[in-house]
Amino acid sequence: MSRLVETVLPARLGHGFRWLLASSWISNVGDGIAIAAGPLLIASQTRDPFLVALAALLQWLPPLVFGLWAGALADRLDRKLIVVTVDLARAVVLAVIVASIVTDTVSIAIVLGALFLLGTAEVFADNSSQTLLPMLVNRDDLAIANSRLQVGFITVNQLAGPPIGASLFAVGMAWPFLAQGVLVVLGALLVTRIALPPHGRDPAEATHIRQDIAEGFRWVLHHAAVRTLVLTIFTFNITYGAAWSVLVLYATDRLQMGAIGFGLLTTVSAAGGLTGTLAYGWITRRVSLGNIMRIGLVIETFTHLFLALTTVPWVAMAIFFVFGAHAFIWGTTSITVRQRAVPTELQGRVGSVNGVGVYGGLVIGSAIGGAIAQRWGLTAPFWFAFVGSAIFVVLIWGQLTHIAHADEQEPAPLS
Repeated sequence: MSRLVETVLPARLGHGFRWLLASSWISNVGDGIAIAAGPLLIASQTRDPFLVALAALLQWLPPLVFGLWAGALADRLDRKLIVVTVDLARAVVLAVIVASIVTDTVSIAIVLGALFLLGTAEVFADNSSQTLLPMLVNRDDLAIANSRLQVGFITVNQLAGPPIGASLFAVGMAWPFLAQGVLVVLGALLVTRIALPPHGRDPAEATHIRQDIAEGFRWVLHHAAVRTLVLTIFTFNITYGAAWSVLVLYATDRLQMGAIGFGLLTTVSAAGGLTGTLAYGWITRRVSLGNIMRIGLVIETFTHLFLALTTVPWVAMAIFFVFGAHAFIWGTTSITVRQRAVPTELQGRVGSVNGVGVYGGLVIGSAIGGAIAQRWGLTAPFWFAFVGSAIFVVLIWGQLTHIAHADEQEPAPLS
């Protein structure tokens, strides 16, 4: 057993990382429960497509509205305290949902308001949580530490959580939200066990939060590798968002897989992600980070092409398995590269700039994908994604090696 623990959680990563990992995995169980229970609660209150779409918008909106502020506060305040405080606030919102269900006063207005508050809280919690890892483990161990966090995300958030959430909802509408609230509180308590070093901000330094945000943007603009990384993420999330915006219709209408088949695609993708994440240490010992990023972007580009061409369900499932492995390998590499390159005192702000790229790309891509599909059919967004991704890969191909060595670059002064 001790050998297994050492393999999964090497002692060199430290006790602080183990507390962080436990908190992350437990919180991800709760978030996974909400993946299924949230939409089910919305559907129980309304069948209006506009309100259902509004619920999705309210979950996407907070990262764009509050992401930069969350990053600035993470660099200005006690990061651990932010995570604990915001998680406790999430538990309060979940308690309100539970109370409204138990007292039979729940309404779509309450649900929509709660979703917005939970999404807002999650922005601050996630941004601050991502800054903790570089403070706990050595730079050379960031890749393996991130991969361990990703294993928990895939297994409990993507695979285990949604079925649990759906089952609890079937027993009683309040149960999944009560369970999520308990898990959120437990995750917050585990974070309190982590001992962190100072993150480099001089408490006596008086600056406006807008200046802090601007400093984060300037740092990204002056650091060629991180700037290219953010631009890559933004661009590829436009193409990804365009294709995936119609995925449910693609699966049910083009592949004729039905609702269960659509869920199966998600499961297969998560299984691929788990396989890729478990193999991540082996891969990084044999393939450079630059080549991992190159291979991953090529895989993503051709994923769109193959999905545009196929009408065979088992072929699509094989494609999704490979794509799932790529998505989690590339995501782990991306965050590792950024964490290595960014100074500790700027982790929050640079991470928030990256987050704006992520969600901005998804929102733009979803709008493009919906419009293209409406005009030219369900495969049109996949063709758009293939062509757009291919052009961008060609343009940045030579820069990807530099991105992988971002920590070796010196950014230009901010003044």
